[in-house]
Amino acid sequence: MAGREADKDPELKVLGVWSSPFVIRARVALNLKGLAYRYVEDNLDSKSELLLASNHVHGKVPVLLHDGRPVCESRVIVEYIDEAFPASGPCLLPADPYRRAVDRFWASYVDDKLFPTWIPVYNGRTSEDRVAAARQVVAVLEKFERAFDECSGGKAFFGGDAAGLVDVVLGGFLGWLRASEVMCGVRVIDPAKTPLLAAWADRFAALDGVREVIPDVQRLLEYNKIRRARRGLP
Repeated sequence: MAGREADKDPELKVLGVWSSPFVIRARVALNLKGLAYRYVEDNLDSKSELLLASNHVHGKVPVLLHDGRPVCESRVIVEYIDEAFPASGPCLLPADPYRRAVDRFWASYVDDKLFPTWIPVYNGRTSEDRVAAARQVVAVLEKFERAFDECSGGKAFFGGDAAGLVDVVLGGFLGWLRASEVMCGVRVIDPAKTPLLAAWADRFAALDGVREVIPDVQRLLEYNKIRRARRGLP
């Protein structure tokens, strides 16, 4: 059962939480590679013994279990999938060492710059805080507009003809980035400011293996309201 949740007990299993952009990128990588796996939903408010045993350092999702052996941290998981199954699906990392380095740089930039900049959109206490954060997110995404122009070579994805590492890493955030407009009134993926990125987002989100795991905006908004209420945020 290629690239979808498997019915039988496969050699690959993902421990995750549906809303996590980091879990989404691991699942997208497996789907794009056409690999069968079992997805196991965990509960971060009451973490399973399997999760705690599999990631005893951080206790975080996602965790990929390959024949029972855990691989932790989402970007590590994506690269592991590509290296462990080179004959399956498209390569997520380019063969050229320089291109690999460039892709890894921009993948790191997602986690090092975009994610911490976006977090106040999610949990900012005031609407002013959330709007200010969203405007900073727009500024970060403008960097990715230039990166797409350079990395894609005029093709459909950061990876060229097919989605690659940067597509998967950035694409995991698409649901939340789209939800941000409703959360704070700022359109962070704005065709007027980042037309290449906006067109890419639509193409990537429509791919088989991607559209099935990117959460619906309304579901994310409801989840955000619940999480904010639990933290005493308005």
